[in-house]
Amino acid sequence: MENQHDDNCSLFTPSIITVTVSAVLIAITRVFYILCQSGKPLYPSKSPKPLSTLIVLGSGGHTAEMINVLNVLLLKDRFCPRFYVAAGTDNMSLQKAHLLEENVFNLNGGKGGSTQFLQIYRSREVGQSYITSIGTTFLALVHALWLMIRIRPQVVLCNGPGTCVPLCVIAFLFKVVGVRWSSVFYVESIARVRKLSLSGLLLYKLRIADQFFVQWPQLQRKYPRAHYVGCLM
Repeated sequence: MENQHDDNCSLFTPSIITVTVSAVLIAITRVFYILCQSGKPLYPSKSPKPLSTLIVLGSGGHTAEMINVLNVLLLKDRFCPRFYVAAGTDNMSLQKAHLLEENVFNLNGGKGGSTQFLQIYRSREVGQSYITSIGTTFLALVHALWLMIRIRPQVVLCNGPGTCVPLCVIAFLFKVVGVRWSSVFYVESIARVRKLSLSGLLLYKLRIADQFFVQWPQLQRKYPRAHYVGCLM
């Protein structure tokens, strides 16, 4: 009986190794495919369809810069429905987004796309200890996953707030597992003249952002995969 048990174990071991190696190879191949496809148009046809868009807002100058970008993008009714996301303690950013949508509604003669305004937990508040931030970071990741499953955006537009990182990582993982192909567009803040912000550096180095834009030429020279677009303010 003992010899028979050993024989069964010896049969199962190669099978488990084969399945594991195959799964790893498939995952690596899928990631390389996604990296090769990053940055290509979602719909290359002449009559593109509207794209569900997640817009990540941030406190301070992040929202002001994003509003300037949206003032141009929203002239065309391409990005709808739109989902605005800000940190749970950042009510000012959502107020500015509400005002922007009202202006777009008036400019379009009373026509406007569907919009929603959402809030997400912060991973860490200013002054919060690193020990307690472990729990809040986990909560923020779970909440971000729930939001992304609910929205499943085709476009993620962000410009630096820390709340964008888990959302962008989840968007990338969605592409890996085939849930949704979400293109991430990252615009680095104009305040970043010589080096990228931590959020930007993570998304750039990990190749999570499909398109990465900077507002200073020296940044583009330092990070060659970035696109220099000039001052957006």
